[in-house]
Amino acid sequence: MNFAARSIRFTLLLSSTLALLSLAGCGGYGGGGNTGGGGNAPAAPTGLAATTANAQVTLTWNASSGATGYYVKRSTTSGGETQIAAQSATGYTDNAVTNGTKYYYVVVAYNSYGQSANSAEANATPVAPPPPVADVTITIDPTKTKPISPYIYGTNFYSGNTSPQPNFTFDRDGGNRWTAYDWINNGSNAGSDYFYENDNYLCNGSCNASIPAEAVRMFIAADQTAGLASLVTFQLQGYVSVDTTTVQVPMPFPNLNYFRPVVYKKNTASNASFTVTPPPATTDKNVYIDEFAWALDQKFSGMNIFGTNPAHPTFISLDNEPDLWNSTHAEVQGSTNVSSDSFITKTTTLSKALKDLKVQFPTQFSDVVIFGPVNYGFNGIYGWQGDPTLNPTPNGADWFADKYLAGIKAASTTYGAPLVDVYDFHWYSEATDGTTRVTNMTGSSLTDAQVQAIVQSPRSLWDPTFTENSWITNSVLHAPITILTRIQSKIAAANPGMKIAITEYENGGFNHIAGTIAQADNLGIFGSQGVFAANFWPPNGTYSYTLAGFRAFRGFDGINANFGDTSLQATSSDAASVVVYASSDSTTVGRIVFVAINRSNSNKVTAINGQALSGTAHLYQMTGPSAVGQAVVQPVSIGTMAVTGPSLTITLPAYSVTTIDVQ
Repeated sequence: MNFAARSIRFTLLLSSTLALLSLAGCGGYGGGGNTGGGGNAPAAPTGLAATTANAQVTLTWNASSGATGYYVKRSTTSGGETQIAAQSATGYTDNAVTNGTKYYYVVVAYNSYGQSANSAEANATPVAPPPPVADVTITIDPTKTKPISPYIYGTNFYSGNTSPQPNFTFDRDGGNRWTAYDWINNGSNAGSDYFYENDNYLCNGSCNASIPAEAVRMFIAADQTAGLASLVTFQLQGYVSVDTTTVQVPMPFPNLNYFRPVVYKKNTASNASFTVTPPPATTDKNVYIDEFAWALDQKFSGMNIFGTNPAHPTFISLDNEPDLWNSTHAEVQGSTNVSSDSFITKTTTLSKALKDLKVQFPTQFSDVVIFGPVNYGFNGIYGWQGDPTLNPTPNGADWFADKYLAGIKAASTTYGAPLVDVYDFHWYSEATDGTTRVTNMTGSSLTDAQVQAIVQSPRSLWDPTFTENSWITNSVLHAPITILTRIQSKIAAANPGMKIAITEYENGGFNHIAGTIAQADNLGIFGSQGVFAANFWPPNGTYSYTLAGFRAFRGFDGINANFGDTSLQATSSDAASVVVYASSDSTTVGRIVFVAINRSNSNKVTAINGQALSGTAHLYQMTGPSAVGQAVVQPVSIGTMAVTGPSLTITLPAYSVTTIDVQ
């Protein structure tokens, strides 16, 4: 081909190529909102709107004609949006946002021909919703505090409790068996509990009865090993079993042929020195109680169990339920009970004998702590079970408690030191559902009325707005019982400084979440009311739900996380439904622990106000459903929540106990 022909052909090919390129530019996808032959990119979306929720922004916009999808762009500054999503729908929910931060959004439509310009900008700031309106408000006053005694988390017969035990702190060796206990030979009498039988019950199969005080030594030793303080019973009534021979003491009562007399202070009847191996009754009929205390100290030589700052102290209880001796121990007391006057004299005489040990043994007996009178219940506190010399009135200063406190104070003033350190009584709730006493409500299935009778019953310890249904309120006081408040007032008036203990108590519900609630409430009350010591009395049968109440305060994390050691005043707007007990921890700055109790049959939104909080709240909870299937009823971790500021709001399930550990 000649040069001219080649030039013509090249020109034609070039023209054709340019024409094709021009067509491609018109009809192909060029992006960037360009248009070309055969179609158009969509118009920018209109109507972009942003709405907020908790940590969420929802976008909506109008559809753009011809669009096959949309790019969603976001920024925290206006005009700086970058793509975060591509989708076909005309709406988008952005969950990757932070409450309180302002976000800017635009949307771009696209199709195969290109993409539109940005939509008009929209912005939104997600915020946390306001807390729900509280059903109950708890007001904390952190300026009003009380130390929480470590001895309120106690039991009777620690080693005999259902295993595993919660983290108890205090153990009592008490009950009817100990009134006629002879420390020299370890014999005792069952009293009315079992045919008034003398026997070797307290040592049978567990210790060598021929070793004086062995039953008590083993008890204290086990407590020391377990890290518990101990409360042991010293004999005040006047007679103890002569030996361990099994015999049901025959009537008529009293029948003292089977007993030995008690002498409170050895040197008032004998010139012999103290010994850990006293002679048999054939040589010396008497049993000396101050020698008993000395012998126990000798068995724990160097530990100062009755001295200052022992690792785990041992306290002394002056007998057990003396207001019932003519019933429980008629074999030695007879049918006529000891008078209140005689009892106070007995108390001061034995207390002096025990306190006098400090003179001869200043280190070992520098801090003897004595509990009395160990009333069996309300009627003992009120009128010494019908003592004819007393005429108590509901609101008068004429109860047995008033007489006792005044008598002890007068004797203590003469002696020069307190003779009784702790006013001790027992409290088996008398509350009923109208027919049945709560302590007899032991099953796993209870009526609503029974549940309410149980969970409300602890309020009789303190609450002036609550009147239980019982013979005490209906026939005697005709008013709320408030037994702790009443005794505290009587102590303040007659014997300031004396402490309070409740060394036996029960509220029923042992196999139901109601029992857990009542027990947790008891412990919260003991701490907030300044009780010195308390010991749950384990009932016959099972009682895992009651022990769970301890676990709300002790080892609630399944290990060793405990309630704090300082009570913070907490007031409920509806104590019939919800109470909260608050504490701080002297060992961990900023740590606050709450135990929140919902004793109503519906969920309760509860606002806890007044205590500055910072950090993370770890939540542990017990409910009826959570307890089902648990071999050991105990709190279940339900997660955490961030807390800051002076308020915390939480929804408490019906019939629940929730421990909130903030740190």
